[in-house]
Amino acid sequence: MSRRAVRWLALLVVPALVGCAVLERARSNWRELERGPSGQAPDPATTPEAIAQVYAARAVSWRGVFAVHTWIAVKPSRASSYTRYEVIGWGVDHGSPAIRVNRMGPDNYWFGDRPQKLVDVRGAGVDRVIAKIEAAVARYPYAAHYRTWPGPNSNTFTAWVGRQVPELRLRLPPTAIGKDYLPGGALAGTTPSGTGVQLSLFGLGGLAVGWDEGVELNVFTLNFGIDVTRPALKLPLLGRLGVS
Repeated sequence: MSRRAVRWLALLVVPALVGCAVLERARSNWRELERGPSGQAPDPATTPEAIAQVYAARAVSWRGVFAVHTWIAVKPSRASSYTRYEVIGWGVDHGSPAIRVNRMGPDNYWFGDRPQKLVDVRGAGVDRVIAKIEAAVARYPYAAHYRTWPGPNSNTFTAWVGRQVPELRLRLPPTAIGKDYLPGGALAGTTPSGTGVQLSLFGLGGLAVGWDEGVELNVFTLNFGIDVTRPALKLPLLGRLGVS
């Protein structure tokens, strides 16, 4: 079999394997899936410096085939614990807030899926970054609204914070469906990393070009792209294929 054939076969087989793995997790009783710490957030008792982190994990149920859920965790200097910020849709239709605080620990498994750490900044100057994160959380325009597709959802929230706090240099994966939903129906804005610009039609389609993002094409919320600074392909379902 030629190398080209192998590559095409991989593009067909790997997404199927990812989908099978996620669906297998979805068939489990979600109350019994792992939700404990993943060991990626330093212990506050032995780490006095300020820390800001962003995580992504496959969403619960069938949604995990297509998308990840993202959140932010911060710990100011000498704080004894982290504060975790995220948007969750459960209960919003019945009056619950979309933004949830400390629903889980900073780096916990998300119903069976070990999260990927997207951002980890710490040390001098990070207390100022944390203050900007908290201010951005307070200004999030959809604090009482949630829509799974095309947004505003958990990834819309994390992308919003990234745009307000470019110091994070937040690179959201192509599977972060909702990240391209620009608040207020805006047609243009900065990319979540703050290093580029993007055009978006209510999150359903658009184009993003940035130093950190590379080039991303949004087709009905499915992202296709090329990462130049960290060479990789960006594909729906799979995420990034290349340098981690």
